[in-house]
Amino acid sequence: MCESMDDVTQAVLAKNDGLAASLRDELTRRGVGVVNLLSSPGSGKTELLGKVLALAVERRIPVAALTADLATENDAHRLARSGAPVKQLLTDGLCHLEARQLRGHVQSWLPEDTAVLFVENVGNLVCPAAYDLGESLRIVLMAVTEGEDKPLKYPTAFGSAHLVVLTKTDLAEPAGFDEAAFVAHVQRVNPGVEVVRSCARDGAGIATVLERVLAARDGAPVHRPPLAPRPHGHEHAQQTTGLAAGRVS
Repeated sequence: MCESMDDVTQAVLAKNDGLAASLRDELTRRGVGVVNLLSSPGSGKTELLGKVLALAVERRIPVAALTADLATENDAHRLARSGAPVKQLLTDGLCHLEARQLRGHVQSWLPEDTAVLFVENVGNLVCPAAYDLGESLRIVLMAVTEGEDKPLKYPTAFGSAHLVVLTKTDLAEPAGFDEAAFVAHVQRVNPGVEVVRSCARDGAGIATVLERVLAARDGAPVHRPPLAPRPHGHEHAQQTTGLAAGRVS
């Protein structure tokens, strides 16, 4: 009997989940936190990540970044200006990253002293949401120019986020962006998740994103999204200011 496409998809995801769990365990032992950044193209993800990396380098925090695209190494060149180790990962047409791809680069390239590895996923809010990369924190970003109803259109992506970052907030007024509606839509698909307002142009929110990333890496409890591909991991007893459920900052 031929397998259905659903059976094949489930088998692929199950294999990926196993590899992701193994990679998560390996990186946890090494003291490396992994941040999976998801967004649609044009959200300002690369610009924001570059600012976060530069701030980490300024503070002497050992960070690194893998950036994924179907083609070109443009984003790697942009991110490398931060001074952090950066590597481009070309997917050869694949619209998302998988744990097997990440594992190969972690084993062959990741600097030994890395505290946080940022993974800039392919610009796409559909397929990447289904694939666990062994991350300790999943951040979903959206620009104000994309429209406040985006969380309702892509509930799997926003519903799997440990943290949501709203970008390009300096354009909110000219874009006619309804931030209250956006936050309400986010909370509808992912109750209690924190929304961080950011603007790479003036630096707003950059320090907050880095603080949330470092807190998660150091064992602070993170928000548990209802649609996460995998449970975040073990429980932690301590609470960390700024990771409170439902906060908008």
